[in-house]
Amino acid sequence: MLTALSIRDVVLIQALDLTVEPGLTALTGETGAGKSIVLDALGLALGARADAGLVRRGADLAVCTAVFSLAPDHPAFSVLDAKGLLADGGDEVILRRQVSADGRSRAYVNDQPTSVGVLRELGALLLEVHGQHDAVGLMDARTHRGLLDSYGATMAAVQICRARWGEWRTALGLAEALRARVAQDAAEAEEISLRLAELDRLDPKPGEEAALADRRALLGSSEKIMDDIVAAQEAFTAGQLAQRLAQAARALQRALDRVTSSGRGGAAQPDGGGGQTSAVQKLSDAAAAVERALIETDEASSALDLAAEVFVFDPASLEKTEERLFALRAAARKLNVAVEALPQQRIKLAEALRSLETADADLAAADAQAKSAEVAYWTAARALSEARKAAAARLSKAVETELKPLKLERARFHVAVDALEPDRAGPDGADRVAFQVATNPGAPFGPLGDIASGGELARFALALKASLAARSTASGEAGATPVMIFDEVDQGVGGAVADAVGLRLRGLAQTAQVLVVTHSPQVAARADTHWRVSKSISAEATTTAITLLDQMSREEEIARMLAGAQVTDAARAAARELMA
Repeated sequence: MLTALSIRDVVLIQALDLTVEPGLTALTGETGAGKSIVLDALGLALGARADAGLVRRGADLAVCTAVFSLAPDHPAFSVLDAKGLLADGGDEVILRRQVSADGRSRAYVNDQPTSVGVLRELGALLLEVHGQHDAVGLMDARTHRGLLDSYGATMAAVQICRARWGEWRTALGLAEALRARVAQDAAEAEEISLRLAELDRLDPKPGEEAALADRRALLGSSEKIMDDIVAAQEAFTAGQLAQRLAQAARALQRALDRVTSSGRGGAAQPDGGGGQTSAVQKLSDAAAAVERALIETDEASSALDLAAEVFVFDPASLEKTEERLFALRAAARKLNVAVEALPQQRIKLAEALRSLETADADLAAADAQAKSAEVAYWTAARALSEARKAAAARLSKAVETELKPLKLERARFHVAVDALEPDRAGPDGADRVAFQVATNPGAPFGPLGDIASGGELARFALALKASLAARSTASGEAGATPVMIFDEVDQGVGGAVADAVGLRLRGLAQTAQVLVVTHSPQVAARADTHWRVSKSISAEATTTAITLLDQMSREEEIARMLAGAQVTDAARAAARELMA
């Protein structure tokens, strides 16, 4: 709700600070006193067009500040959050607009600079103006579908429709993605097949590059290695090492035989002492050592021969190894991967080729899913349309019932629910909803804002609001109802019609905050709060002021509205009766 309005130097208002109460607030006063200035100032704070003419003569700056207190779940907070304009704690939203004498304008939300567009966006959520020259909220055809859904309790069907729409769009997106992938894969199929065939022929193995590189290095050095082995073999041959070792072995064996035979014949023991047994042992050890050397020499010679066989230089083997290594590296460069990754790349290409074989089936399944989701969406959309048409009939009847007491008994009201073109359907269904009126018998229905005259427009809005509010009250629904302003909704009516207007405004004020600019005592008498707008003229300036009326002042003001310039006791008595 609107809790406070502060105005500085706007047209005829020098300084004004108003505390706005809940319920129904009436603004009354003589014609030309400046009641519309208050509404202009409030509109300024909510993003209305500004110009230098709003600045009071002699002032440099016009400022208007509107303070709203909102429920925590009010949609305005989502806008503030998205714009980074949330205040720290509390439920207040402060909108302020400044207009300088040169026409420049500045906008603020919660004391943070912003654009006029943000004020206007918030204003659409916080305020509705219904009058002879203003049509905000109900007159905007873009709001009609949401209002009908709220009235007809079709939001559950709307939620189902939104869910089916989301499922349909998701399924379509998946199908389109698959279609694009199939097209791309098909274009690359030949290349994938060629690359895979090349890898199949190549048959790369894990770790093969390192093994080939080692073998290549070994084969490249084998000629020189063979020269060294040959030199070693020649050293064995040239030195006749085995022959000499054999001679040494035979000589030691003869010596051993002599020692043994001399011992049997009783000859004297050899010089050096130690006995015959010691001499035999030493000769035996020497003979054994020479024998081992001879054996090792034979083994070394055989090992040299084996090594020579391994390192025989083979140009053909080197060329073959290099060709294999170069083929692997060329394939890796072509695929832009490391040689070690070729086996895995081969697997990936095979999988891609298999994917091509199943892509058509996958796409067909995705298309079938999308078609099924489309059918489900249109089933939900048609059910929603039927529910809306039923609600439209009820709302049309309810509004026409409200029109009769408002001196619009010859007017007709119709809620049109028309099918949109299929390509314009959306998450909220496939319906165009429009509030239409015909003010004269036989006249065709037309848009509410185009057909109704200024005074009729406000009364149509009042009838609509009364019907919508009655439905919300009956169903126990609560919503983020904005502040409603009715500007001279009672223009051109009086008596019972004016009383009917006041009664409906009073009913609206039970669930919303309503401000009404009125010349009708029947309307003013039903207000919870009563402001009187007055204008004072002096030699220096003309100013507008607003006074909050107490019970006695209200009686006097309503009596003035009844009697005119001369307030009589009869008028005061009539005022008391109206207020009662």
